[in-house]
Amino acid sequence: MPKIYYDQDADLNVLKNKTIAIIGYGIQGRGQALNLRDSGLNVIIGQREGGPNYQKAIDDGFKPMDAGKAAQKADIIVILTQDHLQAEIYKKQLRRYMKKGKALVFSHGFNIHFGQIKPPADIDVWMVAPKGPGSFVRRQYEEGKGVPCLVAIHQNASGNALKEALAYAKGLGGSRAGVFETTFKEETETDLFGEQVVLCGGTSALIKAGFETLVEAGYAPEMAYFECLHELKLIVDIIYEEGIAGMRKRVSDTAEYGDYSRGPRIVTDKTKKVMQKILKEIQSGKFAREWMKENKKGRADFLKMRADQDKHQIEEVGKRLRGMMSWIKK
Repeated sequence: MPKIYYDQDADLNVLKNKTIAIIGYGIQGRGQALNLRDSGLNVIIGQREGGPNYQKAIDDGFKPMDAGKAAQKADIIVILTQDHLQAEIYKKQLRRYMKKGKALVFSHGFNIHFGQIKPPADIDVWMVAPKGPGSFVRRQYEEGKGVPCLVAIHQNASGNALKEALAYAKGLGGSRAGVFETTFKEETETDLFGEQVVLCGGTSALIKAGFETLVEAGYAPEMAYFECLHELKLIVDIIYEEGIAGMRKRVSDTAEYGDYSRGPRIVTDKTKKVMQKILKEIQSGKFAREWMKENKKGRADFLKMRADQDKHQIEEVGKRLRGMMSWIKK
């Protein structure tokens, strides 16, 4: 069981005289910046001019500036851009300002763990990773609640890295729910594994395979969509609130029996061996190297896969059916 920290374990005063630069005002950047500011901390925004996120920062009352200028002014530099952009931003705009006494902060360990960013030894490097998207982090904070966070220390040059990280997590509202201690290695590898095997890759592949099986057997695509995609939310919501056992208590006995007796025939020992292979690719850095190479060569394979998947029949059927669902539009 990892160590868990709560409000009483964190002191916002640790950061009262610090300037925090949020680099990247996307969904996560915005949520974190607003929460930190509302917690009484001094926040500035590093966001390139011209895009919608730049204007959004202005609308929210910030004065966004070049990432390098923000890093120069700040004591704590928080990189919240997409993984494949972070190393380039760091090298071109941030590295020169990474002076002794500063802290470099992340919400995902990818670039540190896989050596894309190599900070100097005399600065602190830590991570606070909310377990939810920035919009949810913001909403929970506004409701007086919090989203659990992970905390990890990579370099503790000042001796105060954990104190500052916990204060930052408290500023986000995370210590209201619990801040779980981990490592950059553990957070990065489990996060990538979950995305690839279950949350994104595994789920989308399972949905499409089920849809295709029904359509190929002669059933209406609309029925296949409802049964293999639309109703998934109902099940996931129950699992989210009550766990797998709780979900099984809420569905019919027929569905529960089908779960026990047929589920293991879909996800077999062979499937698990493939999962283990994917995990090894993550642990060895093979996936990280492949992804960074894909970005450096212009993302041709990635964009082709995206375009091909967008043409799948399930997307056409789903777009039409979702257009009939007024509650989704709302």
